[in-house]
Amino acid sequence: MRLLIQRVKNAKVEVEGKTVGKIEKGFLVLCGITHTDTKEQADYLAKKLCHLRVFEDENGKMNLSIQDIKGEVLMVSQFTLYADCAKSGNRPSFSDAARPEQAEELYEYLIEKCVEQNVPIQCGIFGADMQVSLQNDGPVTILLEKD
Repeated sequence: MRLLIQRVKNAKVEVEGKTVGKIEKGFLVLCGITHTDTKEQADYLAKKLCHLRVFEDENGKMNLSIQDIKGEVLMVSQFTLYADCAKSGNRPSFSDAARPEQAEELYEYLIEKCVEQNVPIQCGIFGADMQVSLQNDGPVTILLEKD
């Protein structure tokens, strides 16, 4: 499982011209799931995400978590995080991405685990064609993985 985390001042996701998720200060999280991912990995990543200290304290040091700043998460499913571009051609392979049925179940589970950590969360629509807008803060972009 891979989480690409961007610290944002605000972010939103639209589907068919309608806003389905919108946050102010917090994290935009792109979530990719592979075949071998488990609920245990999702548990680990949810806890790590909700306690990740990348927001600035009163001294300007990255020392505060999303919980500390009372921030929000916008979670968006992103199978392309498992793109394989190693072959000689120019078209990526997505064979490492989990099948939609498996990925959606773990995606929903990850969201539940973040909610259990008392972090407000908005979401995109799994499998939809989404337009994501964001205003980076920093920018700070972090890749979290758990194999």
